[in-house]
Amino acid sequence: MNRIDIKVGTFLALRQVRHASFLTTALIISVMTLTFLNLVVVNGILVGLVKTNANNKFYSGDVIVSPLREKSFIERSADIVRMAEAQNGVVAVSARYIESGRLEANYKTRLRQTDLINDAGGQIVGINPDDEDMVTQLSSKIIEGSYLEEGDYDQILVGSDLLFKYAQIDSPGVKTLRDTEAGSKVRLVIGDIEREVTIKGVVKAKVGEVDSRIFMIDNQLRSLINRFDYNVDEISIRLEPGADASVVKQALIDAGFDKKAKVLLADEAKPKFLQDVEKTFGLMGNLIGSIGLVVASITIFIVIFVNALTRRKFIGILKGIGISSRAIEFSYVIQSLFYAGCGTLIGLFVVYGILKPYIDVNPINFPFSDGILFVPISGTMLRVLTLMITTIIAGYLPAKLIVRQNTLNAILGR
Repeated sequence: MNRIDIKVGTFLALRQVRHASFLTTALIISVMTLTFLNLVVVNGILVGLVKTNANNKFYSGDVIVSPLREKSFIERSADIVRMAEAQNGVVAVSARYIESGRLEANYKTRLRQTDLINDAGGQIVGINPDDEDMVTQLSSKIIEGSYLEEGDYDQILVGSDLLFKYAQIDSPGVKTLRDTEAGSKVRLVIGDIEREVTIKGVVKAKVGEVDSRIFMIDNQLRSLINRFDYNVDEISIRLEPGADASVVKQALIDAGFDKKAKVLLADEAKPKFLQDVEKTFGLMGNLIGSIGLVVASITIFIVIFVNALTRRKFIGILKGIGISSRAIEFSYVIQSLFYAGCGTLIGLFVVYGILKPYIDVNPINFPFSDGILFVPISGTMLRVLTLMITTIIAGYLPAKLIVRQNTLNAILGR
């Protein structure tokens, strides 16, 4: 195609758009806008379900240290904590003691040994309340009662997944405490150790590792399980915004602590099922978006085909006075790009000017996650390119079908 064909095609396209019905043009652009939003927003919401960084925020911190596979605790825990606290950019470190245990709610009212026990099992986590709150903002996730304070002995926080009031699970394989809430007295059982404690608060962070745990003061848990070596079971490290977590991880590895514990970044410590869910939702979003793309392509094809068909006589005259077929076909491609371009620009404004800022401030309250809109620029631009290419093909094919007809037949309407 030469420069003259491009200039003539562009002129014909602009003339056609200017003289087109405003309502028809607005309708076509609306379809393209909705198609763009379907491509970008649906995928962004599905992937955003597991891209919330909740695991990082409320559980792992930016770097998490855990025992080696063959060890039951982190060796040289105190040295690791001191080393981490001395690194640039580190704002807080939380060291946690973890033991398996369970809670019993009806231990006072059971009349017979054969009566069902109203109990639920989980990890008992001993924390320093101030350190833990600086790392995971745990106090902000209290939905009932209040947060732990230093000296709150015989008081616990319970994850919402352990209470029937919030989990609403009625399955033989999953136990939750019934008729239990903040202020209830329950029995804490760790092996052969039993202790009556009070539920001070209920935690709901929409993170499995948090919502299925029982939190208490670290010093009390240590005394209950006779743990006096100061070697903990989990260390979470929080960095200031913008700090490079990989630098802190490497510093711990260079100091040889990787031989005493696993040192992982937050993303590396993310459970595999979350990674699988992220991939699955991404595929689902692409599939749903592809259906919308096909619908938009068919719409453009029909619009251009009908437009060219009703102007067949005019197209014949253009060919008769020497306008090349390539210029006419190009004019319809330009029209298609105009519709797609306008729809895309409006869609970009809606996504980045309205939806994303709003959802960032007001996450979508899904049952298992506070969803965000995950729309990275690179991914969006790829979808824009896909939409444009599809539109060019959808605009070119019908124009080609009409333009290749015999010129005399087109002029005479035969």
